[in-house]
Amino acid sequence: MSNESAPPKAPLKAAIIRVTPFEQNCTLIWNEATKIGAVVDPGGDLDRITGAIEETGISIEKILLTHGHIDHAGGAADLRDQLGVKIEGPHKNDAILLDNLEKQGEQYGLPGVRNVTPDRWLEEGDSVTVAGHKFQIFHCPGHSPGSVVYYDPTQRFALVGDVLFRGSIGRTDFPYGDHEALISSIKTKLLPLGDDIAFICGHGPPGQFGPERQTNPFLV
Repeated sequence: MSNESAPPKAPLKAAIIRVTPFEQNCTLIWNEATKIGAVVDPGGDLDRITGAIEETGISIEKILLTHGHIDHAGGAADLRDQLGVKIEGPHKNDAILLDNLEKQGEQYGLPGVRNVTPDRWLEEGDSVTVAGHKFQIFHCPGHSPGSVVYYDPTQRFALVGDVLFRGSIGRTDFPYGDHEALISSIKTKLLPLGDDIAFICGHGPPGQFGPERQTNPFLV
């Protein structure tokens, strides 16, 4: 995720831990110099997440949520309790999802899931700091009403949740989904950032905005 134009601070590193039966990309991001970082979208399988934290030797300063679906937020409450840190994100429009995680768990046969309220809701134009790196916040509704994207302009890198995938986009046939809003979010907020932007998404392999703009069947 490093870039030649990045400041002299150590670049952030990332590791993906696939969790839950939905194969969700829970992501660790951290500063290798300080060993401080964050957990993004701890959907479940907390033993695997905490094991990865121990393996990398990092100290977690916060939890970030891209949106309120169970495969992304189902383990957030328990992990917050275990680590003693705060949760930031998503946008408040996903409160209806986070307030019903327990019901989602019953629906999908995932026991032990707890509802969660973040310590900080995020709005368009806010920023979040992880290990000294500032991420800009984009509110990108469509897959869910409160989906947010975290963008680090110094490293030309984004955490996009289920807004965008390599070769696809987030589903909009769930309750509160909106296909037109999702396409608008991607085309008006993300793609203008530049073709070179690398992204980690909520499922599947990472990608770059350029190839998605040029070949993603939902965007061309």
